[in-house]
Amino acid sequence: MEKQIKNKKAVDTGNHEIIITREFNAPRDLVWEAWTDPEHIEQWWGPKGFSTEVDELDLKESGKWRYVMIGQDGKRYPSEGVFKEVVKPERITSTDEFGEDFENPASLDLPQGIVVTTLFEELGDKTKLTLRIMHRTAEDKKKHQDMGVIEGWNSTLDCLEEHLIII
Repeated sequence: MEKQIKNKKAVDTGNHEIIITREFNAPRDLVWEAWTDPEHIEQWWGPKGFSTEVDELDLKESGKWRYVMIGQDGKRYPSEGVFKEVVKPERITSTDEFGEDFENPASLDLPQGIVVTTLFEELGDKTKLTLRIMHRTAEDKKKHQDMGVIEGWNSTLDCLEEHLIII
């Protein structure tokens, strides 16, 4: 199943993977910088209405990352992972887990073992960003979808798009 709105696209591949793409009117180096620099990340990461703290970001193979999204109600939603591959400015692959202190609003059975590959494709003076979100099982993928992963990422990428305009 494929959904496309403007330059947003989410594809349910029918297996354990979700693919989300977005085209930005910004050069690849700038999109990479906004995606990998903690000072930039804290200005745009997360769905609209959330703020983000970067607790850790060691952008190298086997390096760790930990971001905490904070909702308007003050609830904290940490996620963390380990970088499996970093190829500047082309792609980043990392694990993506919910932190132990994740404030699970609906006592959801959270998906585990998620691996995300982010691709940065140069399109002249634009950039195509592709998120490939791989789940261990179809059940974990469904849990993630039920949590609103596609809507959350689309809102987050809207925030990145707005940030790229002002930097």
